[in-house]
Amino acid sequence: MVTIEPYSAQYWEEIQAAHDEARMQELSLAGLEEAFLPLAVAAKREDLFAYQIYVALEEGKAAGFVAFTEDELAWLYVHPQFQKRGIGRALATFALEKMEPGAKAVEVLVGNEPARKLYRSLGFTEEELLHGHMPGNEDYEVSVWLMHMA
Repeated sequence: MVTIEPYSAQYWEEIQAAHDEARMQELSLAGLEEAFLPLAVAAKREDLFAYQIYVALEEGKAAGFVAFTEDELAWLYVHPQFQKRGIGRALATFALEKMEPGAKAVEVLVGNEPARKLYRSLGFTEEELLHGHMPGNEDYEVSVWLMHMA
């Protein structure tokens, strides 16, 4: 059974592990493994704590987390040992319900088909293919699908 609760510092090490393992998976799918930054660095560079952050708990552990604003789902990571259990879907659904009514957006790295499939199943559609520099690690060029939900 998954429960979702607001982030608190007691979960920092567990969400670092979830991010770091899942981020490497995500970057591998995009062929960008060398662009990896641990959460301890990425959180500062990308201002993680400016977002609303919630943690998914399973088996008494922080299995993953989501971070979002009123109109953007910005971070969603589930530790690989907890994947394929519906935790990512639960976190995304929770965030979408907390977000303001109206247009919602998420960016998905090209190559990250599992994430793209999840967001499509939640009602997002690809609106635009964007090319630019990776937020927080601008040395790397990336392509992302900008997806929207009305």
